[in-house]
Amino acid sequence: MDHASFVGVDNISLSISRGEFLSIVGHSGSGKTTLVSIVGGILKPTSGKVLLDGVDICTLDDNRLSEYRAQRIGFMFQFASLLPILTAQENVLLPGIFNPASKKGGSDKLAQDLLEMVGIGDKKDAYPAQLSGGQQRRVAIARALLNSPDIILADEPTGDLDEETEAEIMDLFEEINKEQGVTIILITHNLELAGKAQKRLRMSRGAFVDV
Repeated sequence: MDHASFVGVDNISLSISRGEFLSIVGHSGSGKTTLVSIVGGILKPTSGKVLLDGVDICTLDDNRLSEYRAQRIGFMFQFASLLPILTAQENVLLPGIFNPASKKGGSDKLAQDLLEMVGIGDKKDAYPAQLSGGQQRRVAIARALLNSPDIILADEPTGDLDEETEAEIMDLFEEINKEQGVTIILITHNLELAGKAQKRLRMSRGAFVDV
């Protein structure tokens, strides 16, 4: 039996400036998640290059690719994905375990500072089950910032939140982008949220189309 092949991302070219806030919109299956997975070094493209500061991450071996993900990228996904047996502060500290080169990795004070920055410093000893959905998402943002990443990849990060909490999280992204200069790539199907970014692109069938 023949199986039809599926192309997740098809012959696209994208240039992102340092400190840019970019949103990518599109329906489910349009290639958005595949694209950010390639940028984040989770997936390797079958052809093409992914250049960061002139280095093609597709040529890195597994160890250097792990370092790239740990040191340069902050990940946020549709669900907060916090470990239920760890406190908010301990969840924030998790990326430090995978980035031994970071002297900040084991700093309780840094984790506390990040929780303060995202507005839940008083919840550092709370477990995920004791936090609201919005509070869990704030912990996830703090966790994504632990290793001072150059880029935050946020894939539908507000998908399960109410409108008010969603707006608060988007305001937080804008603040992080403007005040810390972190590049943010936001994946969303919500055109209103996408409009918060400085630049908006739309994907369909693995390619960019007119917005």
